[in-house]
Amino acid sequence: MNKYELTIVIVNWNTRQLVLDCLDSIYSNYTSDDWNVVVVDNNSHDNSADTFEKEYPNIEVVRNNDNVGFAAANNQILKRDDSDYYLLLNSDTYVIGDVLKKSLDYIKSNESFGVMGCRVLNSDKSVQYTCSKFPTLSSKVEQVFQFTKLFGGKYKSDELMTNWHRDSEREVDVVTGCYLLIRNIVIQQVGVLDEDFFFFGEETDWCYRIKKAGWKIQFSPVGEIVHYGSFSAQKLSYKRDLMLSGAIVRFFLKNRTKTEAVLVYAVMFCFNVSRALVWTIKYVFNRKIFSKQRASLFLNCVLRYHKAWPTNKKGW
Repeated sequence: MNKYELTIVIVNWNTRQLVLDCLDSIYSNYTSDDWNVVVVDNNSHDNSADTFEKEYPNIEVVRNNDNVGFAAANNQILKRDDSDYYLLLNSDTYVIGDVLKKSLDYIKSNESFGVMGCRVLNSDKSVQYTCSKFPTLSSKVEQVFQFTKLFGGKYKSDELMTNWHRDSEREVDVVTGCYLLIRNIVIQQVGVLDEDFFFFGEETDWCYRIKKAGWKIQFSPVGEIVHYGSFSAQKLSYKRDLMLSGAIVRFFLKNRTKTEAVLVYAVMFCFNVSRALVWTIKYVFNRKIFSKQRASLFLNCVLRYHKAWPTNKKGW
């Protein structure tokens, strides 16, 4: 028998106030003595760890000497094997009502459910498309070149399932890591997150392995959380786009074919080149700061795009 029924894992990197708000939302709603809350701090420079320990003495704060990334930080806790269930919860989320308890009740209701996610809202309360299909070459080409808009939906791959408003239960391919509830027995079978995915893509790869092992990945609107957006990633400017591109290519290298990976890499390079040209031309004519910033962003992506090809080197 495990020590805990549920362990909630929150990874922090310089998002002190967001984590405090997240913790407040957890403890102001349903909690249990069998639940454990762990905040893994990735070497923040805003006095985060000290603040968490002072404000919430009952939680565990793990301090890392470096920013080891999302996957490695979560794995530090997932490898403990001391909880029946683990919840990956982003630092920039806010739990509403008793969604935690309802999520546990839901995943327990069917032994074939290995992973589940709940309804996620943006800060304006609109629905966030947090579950998706597994990426394919065609879906990435469609996203980049937006054939849906050009040809009236004829070539729509709809990787994000945008026609579904997350108001009904269904089996999905991917549940994003902002709120991902998983059985420990699944982790013991398929392993933890792949740490070669530094930031982005790790949950897609994980869900791919989990589904391949025969488990169901479920979405159910049992409750809601608010996800404000990736504030840690936003601080990285163009690095965010390069990490996202690299994660997509890494997924294709690992789970598809090298040919598809090379094609996806090339398609996304063309996207960055085209956007750099478009925003540069816009700036020449309108002289707006926003246009200049966008042009600079995409130009930096183009000049450093070689970094988007996956290597075994951790970090950026």
